[in-house]
Amino acid sequence: MPVTPHVEKHFTATEMVRDVVIGMSDGLTVPFALAAGLSAAVASTDVIVTAGLAEIAAGAIAMGLGGFLAARTDAQHYASEAAREGREIDLMRDHEIHEIEQLLQGYGLTGDPLKSLVAAISADKERWIDFMMRFELGLEKPDPRRALASALTIGLAYVVGGLTPLVPYMTTDNVDTALLRSVLATGVALLAFGAAKGHFTGVHRARAAIQTLAVGGLAASAAFGLARAFG
Repeated sequence: MPVTPHVEKHFTATEMVRDVVIGMSDGLTVPFALAAGLSAAVASTDVIVTAGLAEIAAGAIAMGLGGFLAARTDAQHYASEAAREGREIDLMRDHEIHEIEQLLQGYGLTGDPLKSLVAAISADKERWIDFMMRFELGLEKPDPRRALASALTIGLAYVVGGLTPLVPYMTTDNVDTALLRSVLATGVALLAFGAAKGHFTGVHRARAAIQTLAVGGLAASAAFGLARAFG
């Protein structure tokens, strides 16, 4: 009987998912809270749309820039640590070899296999540095395109999320009607987004969906209540 091939499926786009989650979470929540708050204070959907679009533009730029700087900081940190490891290899070679041995012994290697692997790793400086970065410091070499990709992903996700609660205000002149439609549209979007986030992060989908909806609803309720109280 032929053996069915075992195909492992691992999700590897963790950084992209993280960026989408960051951008979409704030994009759905902040403009929604702003629109809901303004709905209690003004009678014109045009004002709400103008303010919402301004907030989406500013938020997308700020969030994207934050993602860019965070990715650049990660790259700079990696380069600094790699340079330090290189200097330690040059100046304290025996000590660094001992560190390789300790790391590999933690995985159960001993005797000749340990000696052979230590010799192979320490024979090439770049490979040696890469090994120490991964297994001693737990750092992966960042993609040089990561900073720009992160900025664009977060910014675009923010815009997509932000337009969801705002579109209803663009399609009607009645603030109350627009608010109701915005609540429904954003509620559905928050549930769907929360479930998708749970799928990719390993959290139970229903729990993730409810948590995401609760956070968005709480923010909008607070903004609406404050605007009603002081508007």
